[in-house]
Order: sequence, then C-alpha cells, then structure tokens
Amino acid sequence: MKNNKKQSKFFASISRVIKLIFKEHPFAVIISLLFAVTSTVFSILGPKILGEATTKLFAGIVKKVTNTGSIDFNGINKILLIVLIIYVTSSVFSFIQAYLMANAATKTTYKLRNTITHKLNRLPVRYFEKRNVGDILSIITNDIETLASNLDNTIIQIVTSVMTIIGILIMMFSINVTMTLVVLVLVPIMFLVFGTIVGVSQKYFAMQQKTLAKVNSEVEENFSGLNVITAFNHQDKSIEEFNKENEKLYNASWKAQFLSGIMFPLVNFIGNLGYVMVAIVGGILSINGKITVGNIQSFIQYVRNFTNPIGQIAQIINQLQSMSAASERIFEFLDAEEEILVEKEEKMNNSLGLVEFNNISFSYDGKKTVIDNFSSTVSKNKTVAIVGPTGAGKTTIVKLLMRFYDVDSGEIKVNGANIKNVKRKKLRDNFTMVLQDTWLFKGSVMENIRYAKLSATDEEVKEAAKKAHANHFIESLPNSYDFEINEEASNLSNGEKQLITIARAILADKPILILDEATSSIDTRTEILVQKAMNKLMENRTTFVIAHRLSTIRNADTILVLKDGNIIEQGNHQELLDKRGFYSDLYNSQFQEV
Repeated sequence: MKNNKKQSKFFASISRVIKLIFKEHPFAVIISLLFAVTSTVFSILGPKILGEATTKLFAGIVKKVTNTGSIDFNGINKILLIVLIIYVTSSVFSFIQAYLMANAATKTTYKLRNTITHKLNRLPVRYFEKRNVGDILSIITNDIETLASNLDNTIIQIVTSVMTIIGILIMMFSINVTMTLVVLVLVPIMFLVFGTIVGVSQKYFAMQQKTLAKVNSEVEENFSGLNVITAFNHQDKSIEEFNKENEKLYNASWKAQFLSGIMFPLVNFIGNLGYVMVAIVGGILSINGKITVGNIQSFIQYVRNFTNPIGQIAQIINQLQSMSAASERIFEFLDAEEEILVEKEEKMNNSLGLVEFNNISFSYDGKKTVIDNFSSTVSKNKTVAIVGPTGAGKTTIVKLLMRFYDVDSGEIKVNGANIKNVKRKKLRDNFTMVLQDTWLFKGSVMENIRYAKLSATDEEVKEAAKKAHANHFIESLPNSYDFEINEEASNLSNGEKQLITIARAILADKPILILDEATSSIDTRTEILVQKAMNKLMENRTTFVIAHRLSTIRNADTILVLKDGNIIEQGNHQELLDKRGFYSDLYNSQFQEV
C-alpha cells in the first residue's frame, strides 16, 4: 500500500512537469518530438542498408576467389553514400530538436522560478512560521536546479528510446524471426532488474532532496547565528549537529547514486549475453544458408542498438526519480494555500485614523485561544500601549491588525472599514512599523532609509534622519550616508540600527504607527535618544506601543493590560496605578531590588 502511494506520487509529479512544459511551449515541444522521431527512424534504417553493402562485398570477394566475377564497388559506394546521407540527416534533426527542447526547458524553469518568487508574496505568514528558511531556500535553489538539469533530456529521451526499441524490433523481425525471439527472451529479465532497483532507490532519492534541505537549514542557521554560537562556545555542538544531518544526506545520496549507477552495467551485462546467443544462433543459421553475412552484421548492430535505449531508459528512470522528488516539493509549495483575496472591497476613509476591535477572538491552531472576545477603540492621533506578561497576546493583536492572520470571530475596523474587506496592500499602506528586531539590508545607510519611500530625495532622507536624531552618528560614520552596512548589519550598534529604522518610519509618513518592543534590545542611555526619536515619530499619528519596559509608556493616552487574551484593565498610567491592580503590581515589580 505504501509502495503504491509512492508510485502514485511519482507519476503524478512527473505528469504535472510534462504538462507544464507542454502548456508553456507546445510548438517547440511538438516540433522537437517530431524531429526526434524522424532522427530515430533514419538512424534505425542505417544498419540494415549498411548490411547490404557488407553482403555485396562478401559476395564479390567470394566471386573473385572463385574467379566467377568481381567486386561491385559502384553498388557498394552508392549504398555507403545513402548511409552517409541518412546519418547526416539524422544528426541534423537531432541537433535541431536538442536546441528547441533545451530552450523550452530553460524557459519553463525560468518561469517556474518567477512563479515561486511571486508565490512567496501571496503566502500567509502562518506558512513561513511553520517552516524554516533553509527548507524554502532549498526548493528555490536545489529543487529547481534538479528539475532544470533533467527536464530538457528526459522527455525526448523517453520518446526516442521507445521509438528506437519499437523500430529495431521491426527491423530485427524483418531480418530473422528466430534470432529476434532469442533476444526478446532477455527483455523481461532487464525490466525485472529495473523494477526491483527503481522500487528500492526511489525512497533514497526522495530522502536525498529532503535531507539536502535540512543541511541547507543547518548552514543558514549557523551563519545567521554565528555570534551566538561563538559567544556560548557551541562551535563543536553546531558542527556535530551539521555532521549528523550531513551524514544522513551522505547515506541517502550514495545509496540513491549506487542503486541508479548499477542499472547501466547490468543492462550491458545482459546485452552481452544477447551477443553470445545471437552469435551462436546466427552462425548456425548462416551455415545452413538461412541468413546472409550482411544480415548477421546488421542484426548484431541492432542488438547493440536495442540494449542501448534500454540502458538509456534505466538512466532516464534515475533522472525521473530525482525530478519526481524535486518537483513533488516544488508543487507542494506552489499548491500551498494562499492568502484569501478580497472580492468586494470596502472604501477606507484615510483621514479618520480610527482603529476598532469589536469582540475579536483568535487561536493559532484552532484549539488554544490566544485572544478571547477582545474589544477596544483607538481614536485618531492617540497613543495606545499594550502591556502584559509573555503570551498574553500583545504581538498577536498587531499581527491581526496587519492581517498577517485573520480573526476567528469578531471584526477589526481601520478607518471605518472591516479589514477583511480591504486589500492587504492597501491596508498596510496605512501602517509603518518599528520592531525589536531591526531589519537592515546590505547597502548604504541612505538606501536603507530610502527603502520606505523609493522616490525620496537625498535631502528628504537626511531630514528624516535629523528628526530621528540619527543624523549626528550617521555623519560621524566613514563616508557618512554612503556608509555600507554589511549583510548582518553587525558593523552598527543596536541603538544605531534602531535609529535608522525610526528614520525610515518617519520618511514613510504613514497615519498609523506600530512600535513592537522597539527599545528592549538597547542600553538605557541610548534608549533616551531613541525615545526622543520615537516621540517625534509618534506626532500626529495613531500609535500602538508594545513594551515590556513600562517606564517607556507612561505618557500613553490609553494603556490596555492584557492577560490570557483578555483586557483585564485599561486607562492611563496614573489611573491604573491608583487602582492598585495587575498593572500596578507589574509596574512596581520592575523597580524592586532583586
């Protein structure tokens, strides 16, 4: 049952790949197939006609030895010229079909890469939170490359190999039925060998692609977390973990390659047995005058040509197994459920700056409720702080607000419109975010700030930096705004990185601001500077602040205290302290001596 399921997946993924290339380039594929068939037919005719030249030559030698005639060189030359034309024509057709098919396969994988890249932008955050980066990168790189390297050969080789086998069988039967039946005895043995090896090797090919993704994940994690690994002296542990995954990849790879590699030698061995049997039977028939010498030569050549395509089919099966394992992962990614598109869009009044949470409930897994019947209204240009213990649902509210996830029940309104009825791009155009984890890319400081507004001038970028209190430290950097931030942004301090992200947010100039633990990873002294920058950023904006340091949100208009997904207290800082409730305990605990 398990084996049938694997075979079903194998054929489903391969047929989908074939349909894909036919759909994208039908003309090129059809012409390639026609040219491949024509080339095969011409190559099959060659040995039979060449055998006639051998027969004429042998007959002429016999006549010359017995003084009954001479060798007909004119007739032999004509036959050889015909054979030459046939083989040249076959090669030309083969070259054209190879060019067309390679072009079609390359364009198909090119489009497939683009499709995957666009798919990344349509997948919900939920998808990425359940998978590691290395696995997704492996699909885009290794799996696509595996598909690309095999796609242009397999389809044509399957057709030409099958055509060659059928054509050669016809030619062999036309020469001698007895010798053909002798050769056919070997065919079931060959396919029995193939079936056995393929059945075993398929699971190793699938395991190879899967473990390759895990190895990539280990490499990606080790590079991105190099500082942490070094700080905790866990180099040996990370190497040990990598070696463990690498060992699994090694075991899967060598078994897959070994099993696939022995197919061709086995085909040659069985083919050589065919030679021996044909030589014996052909010799007996020739002695009895039932077959000519030229026909024996043609038949032996056909036997060689008969085992070659069977060997090619063995190699094709190896390629198909790699393709199947890779394409199965690719199509699983492409078939992943996308974000639900808005069918009937509500209009938003961007001047309102109003956010409403109306009885919303949410759970990540459909079982454990994270937000339970939450309601709140945030007016224009007001600052709302969301506080509470870890796991209370603070960050989840922001994710729901940005539609990274959709609520299970209730509704969230932004500027009077239910966000479920607003396109995500249009909704997110109202927001800018400053997060605890600062995201900066490899490039200049100028480019990183301008990322919020690509049309901004240099002066606008610098003005945003000044408002963010970032201009002073930027001017002190080598090359100032042209200072190159490295890939990990490790050549800047946490505070400097945060100031750049605030400058970026100021340049974006969106009506709603989200600050998620924006000061938790910087020192107290730098925090004062960052806090000034954030105060400037928060001017004339509806702001949501998530903070563990309660001292940073004392000036918020409203503080929502969350516990277990519910608002248990709300009010301004002084009101909540006067209540002497959960917030008061939480606030005072941060100033107690340990």
